[in-house]
Amino acid sequence: MTTSYKLTEPQLQHKALNSRRIMLFDMSCGGHHGAFIQHLIRYWGEHDLPGYMDIVVMPQFLKQHQDVVDLATSYRSDRLRFVPITTKEKAELGPWSTFARRKMRALREWSLMSRYAKKLGTTECLLMYFDTFQLSVVLRRKLPCAFSGIYFRPRFHYGDFQAITLSQKERIRHLQERVHVSLALGHPQFKTLFSLDQFSVKHLNQSSSNTQVVYLPDPVQTYPDSKFQANSLKANLGIEPGRLVFLMFGIIDERKGIHQILDAIAMLPPHLCQKLCLLLVGCITSTDKPKVKAQIIKLSQLLPVQVITRDQFVMEREIQSYFHISDVVLTAHQRHVGTSNTLIRAAAAQKPVLCSDYGLMGQWTRHYKLGLSVNSAVVSEIAQGLTRFLQESPEKFFDSISARKFARQHSAEKYAETIFSYM
Repeated sequence: MTTSYKLTEPQLQHKALNSRRIMLFDMSCGGHHGAFIQHLIRYWGEHDLPGYMDIVVMPQFLKQHQDVVDLATSYRSDRLRFVPITTKEKAELGPWSTFARRKMRALREWSLMSRYAKKLGTTECLLMYFDTFQLSVVLRRKLPCAFSGIYFRPRFHYGDFQAITLSQKERIRHLQERVHVSLALGHPQFKTLFSLDQFSVKHLNQSSSNTQVVYLPDPVQTYPDSKFQANSLKANLGIEPGRLVFLMFGIIDERKGIHQILDAIAMLPPHLCQKLCLLLVGCITSTDKPKVKAQIIKLSQLLPVQVITRDQFVMEREIQSYFHISDVVLTAHQRHVGTSNTLIRAAAAQKPVLCSDYGLMGQWTRHYKLGLSVNSAVVSEIAQGLTRFLQESPEKFFDSISARKFARQHSAEKYAETIFSYM
């Protein structure tokens, strides 16, 4: 006699969850890429989520982000693993050097992702940088599974923001982007679009027929000992007494406004320069390094300003200490599209910013009262902003309660929780 058993609804759900196989797909290294994956690994491991997670990355990711790989290994789970593509597959993707080559590479990345999804038995794929794959999604290219994606740089709605004047070229580009995204959201396998821009979500939902659009916090991981480490850090850096510390953090390049910042300081009178310490923390790009070095030498010869550089990669756990020792954080990006992790770190450390008034960064600064926003393309406006901070208390331009709320919204926990809630 054969006895058959029917699984209950909770048992069926449990079985389905344990048979799911998520693939994180990211063909870039450096910057935010390691951190975004690290937060998902930590949440997955700490909450012992059911199913499997494969993380498909470039071969060099394993060396460049050793701390992220070590974290995954620490959970000792065969349900969580890195899967590097082969050196041959990497070569076949091609370069990013021109517009046409970027488009071709993006199409090849989609094909590669499809092959890995089939090979690994993936049930859902998360595109860690959806922006790259828009064309493939618009063309309705298929995958062996459903997919979701993180949208970093929506800008079609920037015309809605205060203090922004768009050129004719920008208006055309925004219209094109609106059409492309609307078409992409109609892909039948597109499950969830996670947008890092909270102000874009209502527009995206109006364009979506079957894809969920969800606001995703840009994550910042803070550590309880960062304030303690800051005490010794300030002394080790040799910051002179009585100076206000203006911090520029991250990859130091033209895009971040480093040349405009140095030119603005050169416009200040000596008595204000005597109060200023410019702290540059992060790798200065090889392209910008000669000019930056020449500007700093000239500035130091002419004015009593202190400039300290830490031209090196900073480990995730050490980052926040630099924000704690600063008085003002500089985010003078040049027409930057998308979010800024630096703004969130400044708010978490309760430090005001001198920020570009353009795009999401400017909107965040105004909306949450995070500091002063200026036209960062105009050196004299940056100089005026520096002057205001040096002549008055920096806290005057900052709402600590609003900034604290803003920072809490962007915790690494909320970021990971949001993603796994919709996958």
